[in-house]
Amino acid sequence: MDRSESGRLLAVSLYLASAVLVMAPPMARAGAPRNGDRFMNLAGRRDLPALPTMLPFFLRKAWTELVPRNGAARLVPFDREAISHNPSITWIGHSTMLVRMDSVTFLTDPIFSERASPVSFAGPKRLVAPGIPLADLPPIDFALISHDHYDHADAASIAALAARGTRFIVPLGLGELVRSAGGEAVELDWWETISLAGVRVHCVPAQHFCGRSAFDGNRRLWAGWVVEGPTRRFYHAGDTGYFPGFKEIGTRLGPIDLAAIPIGAYDPPSIMHYVHMNPEDAIRAAIDLGAARVVGMHWGTFDLTDEPLDEPPRRFRDAAARRSVDDKAWILDVGETRPW
Repeated sequence: MDRSESGRLLAVSLYLASAVLVMAPPMARAGAPRNGDRFMNLAGRRDLPALPTMLPFFLRKAWTELVPRNGAARLVPFDREAISHNPSITWIGHSTMLVRMDSVTFLTDPIFSERASPVSFAGPKRLVAPGIPLADLPPIDFALISHDHYDHADAASIAALAARGTRFIVPLGLGELVRSAGGEAVELDWWETISLAGVRVHCVPAQHFCGRSAFDGNRRLWAGWVVEGPTRRFYHAGDTGYFPGFKEIGTRLGPIDLAAIPIGAYDPPSIMHYVHMNPEDAIRAAIDLGAARVVGMHWGTFDLTDEPLDEPPRRFRDAAARRSVDDKAWILDVGETRPW
């Protein structure tokens, strides 16, 4: 064993010794704002688009359900040896990442189903198979879920992972969904932290919304995540619009070694700009975070909005080049693994 590996193992051992399976006290500021029993964004209430804007959008998406568009992300065979590397990240598709760092292996926003929908016969259909089939996953220490939308909190995937013994860490109010699927969940508010398996998981703000029906809007919280280990820090933005909170996250929990940030689902801006980022916003957010590297996600897997399916990675690379961070901005193929 070389000296660097010995040092890493020592660091992990020391960190494990200090880690406890209890909630850490909330940080300096209170959690997510609320209006009665509904959560709110830091920017306040979102003005919803008018029906003349929304109705044509829904009709367009109904058409693409019937006539699928080209431009899905490219699928490559996963490499078992590569995914065993620590640290590494593998894009399974959409916002689902397999991450290995320090003492843990975890998933983000796991969805392995054919549709992002409450029913099996309708709703956004998967355009590219999962980069790693669920049955081929390595042992998973925990899974992070950012919010309750069907393309991020998939009940069938939760149930399958729960049957394997996977634990879940979720924002406030989302634990009931996990438990109804047979899983165990720890619920956190913004700026709360849990320590487990040798890492600290921090729940951080995002700018989005929640709801799985017409009657439960914003009754569950939405969030991003920072996983802090002895040698690495990983940030997963979940679903979010651009907001000033990225700078605070970087200041309080940085330095971030790798940030996974959504780059798709942004057109039309009249509907999406408050709750989703475009590729230029994503680069701006990565710079605000002070992230050493950023990987684009939330594109090319489900056809959710109007932009061409293959446009987000092109704009992401162009935006990174304009800000002179192109060597730090990654686009992965579905199934691709990269060390970090």
